[in-house]
Amino acid sequence: MAKDEIVWGILGAAKINDKVVMPMHDAPKCRVKGIASRSQEKAREAAARYGLPVAYDSYDELLADPEIDAVYIPLPNHIHVEWAIKSVEAGKHVLCEKPIGLDAEQVERLIAARDRSGRYIQEAFMVRTHPQWLKVRTLIDEGTIGELRAVTGGFTYNNTNPHDIRNQSELGGGGLLDIGCYPITTSRFVTRSEPGRVVALIEQDPIFEVDRLGSVLMDFDGVQASFFYSTQTHHYQRMQFHGTRGRIEVEIPFNAPADRPTRLLVSESTPTGVGTDRWLELPVCDQYGIAAATFAEAILSGTPQAIPLEDAHANMRVIDAVFRSARSGAWERILGS
Repeated sequence: MAKDEIVWGILGAAKINDKVVMPMHDAPKCRVKGIASRSQEKAREAAARYGLPVAYDSYDELLADPEIDAVYIPLPNHIHVEWAIKSVEAGKHVLCEKPIGLDAEQVERLIAARDRSGRYIQEAFMVRTHPQWLKVRTLIDEGTIGELRAVTGGFTYNNTNPHDIRNQSELGGGGLLDIGCYPITTSRFVTRSEPGRVVALIEQDPIFEVDRLGSVLMDFDGVQASFFYSTQTHHYQRMQFHGTRGRIEVEIPFNAPADRPTRLLVSESTPTGVGTDRWLELPVCDQYGIAAATFAEAILSGTPQAIPLEDAHANMRVIDAVFRSARSGAWERILGS
């Protein structure tokens, strides 16, 4: 008898679970059975908070549960690859928080593990299946703003907590891997292409030794995409797509709210040269629930994933080039593109 749902396990008691677990549990064809932590107390507290029936005493105990079909991994960045590989070797599919690895070589290890196991591994870029981003790409494909020529964006927050894993270099912290990756993946998604080269300026925190401010220019062979990111400035996020006849602005591009509609501002030039602005409103939805349901449907139907590992590999190649450019002070080619 064919399965009609995916049973999930949560591998880690991270804070992001507050956004993810219940939408995942309520998503179509999904059910979250339990959560694991390296601390028995944390696992039990988290299971009680989310109303889950099982608190596993270890990650290995969760992976040994034959009822679990897929795991969500919100662990610190530096152990994403380790536990994603252990999970597929245990027969589980994997939805892993971004960045799925620390560099392109690590993603290549995941591709090899996926191919050996026959299990899906996907980077959890929830924005990529959100209806507002599907709408942006459709509008540009339809020529709503004419020929796309430039992309601009920014993503920032202010966090100087030395105990936060994002400020710990040994755990894979830093701004580019945490938030700078979003303008990269959305620019690639909307343009349906890969940049050939990048140039970047990055500032390191002298105490935390992680990147806290960066400006990046990506050359998409006819489309110039630029963005800045920072972990130590006032909170901000916005993406804009500039064409020959108009512009699309994504009001809340990355942390899309689950309790109210999202909006796109579409500015267009009329034949007489007069500009018009209109807001497009997308219905209320939860991007974490959509991502889980989309992943579950791919598993159940045996169809391709929305975001295959090859896409994660391409995104990481750009990130690697950004870091190289910051060190060299010059344009860097995207290796393998």
